[in-house]
Amino acid sequence: MEQSQFQSQDQEKKRRRVLSKPLRLRCSVKNYNWGNLGSKSHVARLFSRNSGSHIDPDESYAELWIGTHGSGPSFVDDPFGGLSSLKEWISKNPDVLGDQVLKKWGADLPFLFKVLSIKKALSIQAHPDKELARALHKSQPSLYKDDNHKPELALALTEFEALCGFISLKDLRTVLCTVPEIIELIGGADAEQWLPANEMDRNNELEAVLESIFSQILLSSKDRISQILSKLKWRLNLEKKKRELTDKEKLVLRLESQYPADAGVMAALFLNYVKLNRGEALCIGANEPHAYIYGECIECMATSDNVVRAGLTSKQRDIQTLLSMLKRRKGFPEILKGLSLNQYTTRYLPPFEEFEVDRCILPDAASVVFPSVPGPSLLLFISGNGTIGATLSEEHMVEEGDVLFMPAYVEFTITSESKELHLYRAGINSKFFQA
Repeated sequence: MEQSQFQSQDQEKKRRRVLSKPLRLRCSVKNYNWGNLGSKSHVARLFSRNSGSHIDPDESYAELWIGTHGSGPSFVDDPFGGLSSLKEWISKNPDVLGDQVLKKWGADLPFLFKVLSIKKALSIQAHPDKELARALHKSQPSLYKDDNHKPELALALTEFEALCGFISLKDLRTVLCTVPEIIELIGGADAEQWLPANEMDRNNELEAVLESIFSQILLSSKDRISQILSKLKWRLNLEKKKRELTDKEKLVLRLESQYPADAGVMAALFLNYVKLNRGEALCIGANEPHAYIYGECIECMATSDNVVRAGLTSKQRDIQTLLSMLKRRKGFPEILKGLSLNQYTTRYLPPFEEFEVDRCILPDAASVVFPSVPGPSLLLFISGNGTIGATLSEEHMVEEGDVLFMPAYVEFTITSESKELHLYRAGINSKFFQA
């Protein structure tokens, strides 16, 4: 009896040691046609190193998924039961999440971590809030695969371009006065017919005008859009012989070349054109219209894959749903620069409790300590190599393409052994624990 008891205690100690060290993950890749080809894609290079697979030079590599979502699960070598999905492993070992996370979200990760490599614009889209997500999942489960909301953060790995949120009322007036093709599409003699005569009514009326025009564009027939875009393209190609086109005009020509006769090209005129430098981030809340245009980024979001599309896509569109849900905030979105935690680490704190992201760049021989936190973390190594050491664990080598799951309440140290070790950590928003 005593020997059996000792064996049981030894097994429990071994289990505790295993559950207190980083676990290596094998991740999923998405080959959407907007992704970069072959080794030009950072996603392809990371996935190849992570999985040991060959890079197909003719294949598009768009997204690397890290997490528990069923559409792209990560897998772990379970020391107690062979290969299993990360979600299955967490369900068997829920203590790794920490008490507060387990109580709030159950035995699952509330966030999803990705890398995106974009060659061609993604669809104009929005993500539903929780109430709408539940309704859409119930009514169209094949299209909306879960019942969760999907606020997200995009953190630029390279120069990054996106459309996000409606333009200001001042910019709306400019568009109406400088793009005659819009007036032709929506009807009317000139822009002044759409602009309020009374300055006191300016804001309310212009807001209604913006919503009306955006709706009319997306609901126009493909033939009508094709006709109007041909005129717009012809005019801009003449104009660029006389003057430098604006950034938005150049973007319209790019989008038209990627998505001919697509209403999303015209709709893009009414969304903010955002350019991020490396290390800058953009937050996108529920029901906000947006589209990623070009570049590579780290993306973190609530665990969901719900997308309502309306333009710049060959996939199924749900225009009426998108128009009914859109958030009406106007003006240029905030660009997040991050908060410095130490000389190597910057934290990006979105206004969403499910997640935060740390960006860490270590020069050769430098070390950084990630303190113990009450929730789990996912670590992604973008470039370089080094070591990681954690509580109750020996040091492990880490390098580009490695992805690790770190349990709650584990302090760990990372040391660079290359010119630059570049990594990202996704975890529960620290404000959640403070609250």
